[in-house]
Amino acid sequence: MRVLVVDDEPLARARLVKMLADIGGIEVVGEAGDGSSAMSAVDLHAPDVLLLDIRMPGVDGMEVAKRLSTREDAPAIIFCTAYDQHALAAFEAKAIDYLLKPVRRERLLDALERARRYTGEIAAPPPADKSQRTHLCARVRGDMKMVPITSVAYFLADAKYVEVHYDGGDVLIEDSLVTLEEEFGDRFVRIHRNCLVARDRLDSLGKSSNGEPTVRLRGRGEALEVSRRNLAQVRKLIRGK
Repeated sequence: MRVLVVDDEPLARARLVKMLADIGGIEVVGEAGDGSSAMSAVDLHAPDVLLLDIRMPGVDGMEVAKRLSTREDAPAIIFCTAYDQHALAAFEAKAIDYLLKPVRRERLLDALERARRYTGEIAAPPPADKSQRTHLCARVRGDMKMVPITSVAYFLADAKYVEVHYDGGDVLIEDSLVTLEEEFGDRFVRIHRNCLVARDRLDSLGKSSNGEPTVRLRGRGEALEVSRRNLAQVRKLIRGK
């Protein structure tokens, strides 16, 4: 997994690079000391993951994340900062994890494991909790609605919420896509940075009008976009049916 380290403090960058050097399967493809350099380094090195500081002169880490969020195959972002007050904004920026400095090796390993799932390097994470929920709770016009997990076709991230598309319609929940993937990774697969699909609903691959890969789900009419980063594992799952 290709990692770019972005921090305006040389010592902090050096410490992260040293920690990463001792982790198998990780290649540090570059370093950057500010947001503008980070954007150029992303274009140059095409990293899978950014270890990204938040407070930097000029273009800060939040702005880097915002700019990258519009890209089709944006790298997974792990914020590394000394300030915990940025946590909510970090997850609203679609970060997959938020590490406080000084970064501990155990937390770094955990964050990189999340990144492996995000990038499709790990196709099927083991269930983290044998007591995972059987239903999701959503609020609909002031009332609580229970949605069976078995009826969910896919989850789609939408701003601060996640859309749950299930056999009875669709509702909004406040869970993040990352936490849903961690809890239900045995049932759902990531097909795009903003979408998880039920494995047993995958039907066939196709292409959109502009040539981008899509997948159709059993029993549903819509075709969902598949990122090129996740295409291989989706194709493998469909062929294995």
